[in-house]
Amino acid sequence: MNDTHQFDFNQAIEKLDKSNTIGSIEQLGDQIQHIWKLAQEVRFDDSYKNIDKVVVAGMGGSALGTHVIQTVFKDELKVPVIICNDYNLPNYVDEKTLVVASSYSGNTEETISAVKDGIDKGAKITGITSGGKLALLLKEKNYPALVFEAKYNPSNSPRMALGYSIFGQMSLFSQIGLLSISKNDYKQVLETIADLQMSLSRHVEQEKNPAKLLAFSFIDHLPVITAAEHLEGAAHIFANQINENSKTYSEFRVIPELNHHLMEGLQFPKSNNTNLLFFIVHSDLYLPNNQKRTGLTEQVLDKNNISYLNHKFTAPTKITQAFELILFGSYTNYYLAILNNQDPTPIPWVDWFKKQL
Repeated sequence: MNDTHQFDFNQAIEKLDKSNTIGSIEQLGDQIQHIWKLAQEVRFDDSYKNIDKVVVAGMGGSALGTHVIQTVFKDELKVPVIICNDYNLPNYVDEKTLVVASSYSGNTEETISAVKDGIDKGAKITGITSGGKLALLLKEKNYPALVFEAKYNPSNSPRMALGYSIFGQMSLFSQIGLLSISKNDYKQVLETIADLQMSLSRHVEQEKNPAKLLAFSFIDHLPVITAAEHLEGAAHIFANQINENSKTYSEFRVIPELNHHLMEGLQFPKSNNTNLLFFIVHSDLYLPNNQKRTGLTEQVLDKNNISYLNHKFTAPTKITQAFELILFGSYTNYYLAILNNQDPTPIPWVDWFKKQL
């Protein structure tokens, strides 16, 4: 399997990808264009300006967009933004809280429960969904919301609707005035995605395709996606998709936090030097101290005989670099799923778990 010259990705994709996950990856830019246009039509009255905190209620892929917002716009957000992955909201939610219900299907039971809790607590309510019970609830209560038909997500998998979920939340936040996304920002994101598609596409041969090469490297390893600052949320998405799409154990780690504990854990078990593979994300937009820490972290890995690969993301802004990493990660985990002889879309253990509930 490590012989990249012998593997026919296109043949394997035709055989394995029954739900057209690759189509959802290829249409990331279309998702963003679609949701951006819809978001411009959502109107919020002045009461939505009078808030001192934001709580986003969402599970799995529906909450990942919030993590991207937290990290990309950390220097711009004027109020705290908190993620709630549970049935009930925190006690501090009140009439000066904006509760954003995020559920791709609109039927996520934890999110439905949480938004009802927010209504009971008198919070300002909005949401983003493709339909289901959440869309009905938001419409019934006449709350401003972003309800979309996911026509550019052929796999119909929530985790592959990243353009809708991430840029949709960003657009809502922008409409409310919590952050600013200009038309130029929007165009730059689309240009970054279009340029990257040219080098990561399934039609680009292995030797010239960094996502395919990284997928080969991840085989029979535990990938540890390692990033800092504005790329933390995108790294989280990368690791989660490796779990779900590639059916591979993965995690993400954050610099500088990992420098305060994780490095001591590299010595044992002794299998670490054969099992672990760190993927270190570099960026010239990191603070100088974190750029230095990134290089030093690689030295620590070397001294412990732990394998690592790195990649520098070079798009001009924090938001464009985040989408650069998101698309790079999407292609990599997809190709890893194919190399693992897996259809990326089915999630049998998650489905089994939900049935038991």
